[in-house]
Amino acid sequence: MRLILTGAQLRLAEGAENLHAIERALEASGITPAPEDVLLLPERVLMTHSANDYVEAVRGLARKLGCHLVAGSHHEATGEGEVNSGVALDPGGSVLGRYEKLRPYALERLSVRPGTGLGELRIAGRRFLVLICADFWFSDLFHRARDLPDVVLVPALSVSRKATPDYSRSLWRHLAITRAYEMGAYVGVSDWGHPSELPLLATSGVGGFADPTETDPERFFTPIPESGALAVELDFDSLEAFRDDRRARGFFWKDP
Repeated sequence: MRLILTGAQLRLAEGAENLHAIERALEASGITPAPEDVLLLPERVLMTHSANDYVEAVRGLARKLGCHLVAGSHHEATGEGEVNSGVALDPGGSVLGRYEKLRPYALERLSVRPGTGLGELRIAGRRFLVLICADFWFSDLFHRARDLPDVVLVPALSVSRKATPDYSRSLWRHLAITRAYEMGAYVGVSDWGHPSELPLLATSGVGGFADPTETDPERFFTPIPESGALAVELDFDSLEAFRDDRRARGFFWKDP
């Protein structure tokens, strides 16, 4: 199984333009998804407020690429107000699960209510935990999960008030490495590329992969390259060996 992360240049546009940009990034990166792969899209990858339009669009992408798809998120209109939500699908387009953003961030709080659906998924027998963007920064949300995740997925739309993306990139990189070691899980972040078209704040392009099984500090975190996509093999045997070693030394937060 590979995890495919995206950091394409996206826009605040209606329709499937951003999905097409992600397809182009995969092509430019030489990545052809396989049925066992998991592709993660960024937060607010679609601007539609219709749950049906969102699901149909990402279902078409899952079927076209022929892989599992954790389809970022969109702002979904409900009878109780909007919620930042997303779905995961199998290669045939069937919905595997749904997740919501529990802690809306900054100006988003003016139009989006806190969600309630923590993103716990099973894909090919592996446990995935989806935390939308700012939710990744709240450690208490990890402890709400029923099971220890093998992979933590973060669909993000990073924004910054700084003149360059360096500040946000450093913060996200350090947090991803810390979460990976604390939770004994792989961590993947897909984000909007830098720069992207936002009216008030700039995106920072913080996407990448944190691997707790690595011993070379230079490989603790691998950022998404400029081509806009990154594919990494998920070695679950090495991950379990890492957890066993931590347990043996009394340095792991969760028993089997």
